[in-house]
Amino acid sequence: MSRTGSFLLLTAALAATSRLSWRMGWHGANVAAANKRSRGIIQHASDAIISTDANQHILQANPSAAAMFATTVQAMEGAPLQRFLPRDQRQTLDAATVHYFGATGIRLSMKGRRATDYAVTGLKASGQHFPLEGSISSLAENGRQIFTVILRDITERKQVQEQLEQSYSQLRELSAALQTIREEERKHIARELHDDLGQLLATLRVDLALLQQQPGNDEGARKLQAGMDELLMSAITSLRRIASNLRPAALDEGGLYFALESLRQEFVARHGIDCTLEANEEDLILDDAYSTAIFRIAQEALTNITRHAEASKVTLSLYRSDSLLQITIHDDGHGIAEQDMDKASSFGLIGMRERVWALHGDIAIVNDGGTRIVIRLPLPSQDSA
Repeated sequence: MSRTGSFLLLTAALAATSRLSWRMGWHGANVAAANKRSRGIIQHASDAIISTDANQHILQANPSAAAMFATTVQAMEGAPLQRFLPRDQRQTLDAATVHYFGATGIRLSMKGRRATDYAVTGLKASGQHFPLEGSISSLAENGRQIFTVILRDITERKQVQEQLEQSYSQLRELSAALQTIREEERKHIARELHDDLGQLLATLRVDLALLQQQPGNDEGARKLQAGMDELLMSAITSLRRIASNLRPAALDEGGLYFALESLRQEFVARHGIDCTLEANEEDLILDDAYSTAIFRIAQEALTNITRHAEASKVTLSLYRSDSLLQITIHDDGHGIAEQDMDKASSFGLIGMRERVWALHGDIAIVNDGGTRIVIRLPLPSQDSA
């Protein structure tokens, strides 16, 4: 090859090398710039970000992480993760939804997703524990596994949640107390109506009967007395109905079974809807609180059926197994709509639920072509006596 050809080849090679070097330098500069931006984002992030190796040693921590644990970035980097996320404070969650990531031992929900609340407990430099929520992800870097944990302090949220739970519990207790007071007032008013006003009307009717037997009454007087007798009977009937609505006499005189049977008969007679009671009297020998609550639940359920279900048949069944009573109320109507179950205006359903929850039971309302209400009540052991 001539000297001119060799010179040209050498020039081309140098140019190619120069272009390759320029491209590599440009690419390296871009990579460096990207890494710098990433580090800047991590350093200025409001969430705590910690990177660890597979042996749970902290490789990098941002200022937010240092502030969260009341320490410095320098003190965190190189330290074991155990110092800030103690193993004995990590909650044991469902193995089906929680996974280990390498040897980190951090139990969080699915990688890349937010963890279950309070899944991790942090430890400040002062020794104070506090609740955290976070997510974890992993990537391979230079042949080794790097884990990145993003954490958020949820102390305030937990405090608010605890306050809400306390308020909710207090409202439940208040609701139960109000139900008890209401039933006591109903019982008192019903007794007053029956014992005082009822006896007074009965006495007036006896006196009227004696007056009708007196000689010398003309036709006009007898008609007037007969009209008075009808009015007295109507008043007595209305009084019994009002007193029964306030507090069914069968509940006090015969117990829950006879009260439910009376309710069933009245329901059939008034609305013409077939209703069946399936229960054993012995299973329903309960104290007053349980008997009253169960009767009111059945009463409210039947009221809702007449108002909304357009049913032709209702089955009310109560079965007791050891210390558990199961109540099922089923109708063949058009069924309750799902959106109606949690309406704020559905006071009947709300009242039923409150009565069940006050007795520490559970209630399910489902649409199976009709409406099926299933209630399970735990019964005190002394009730089985």
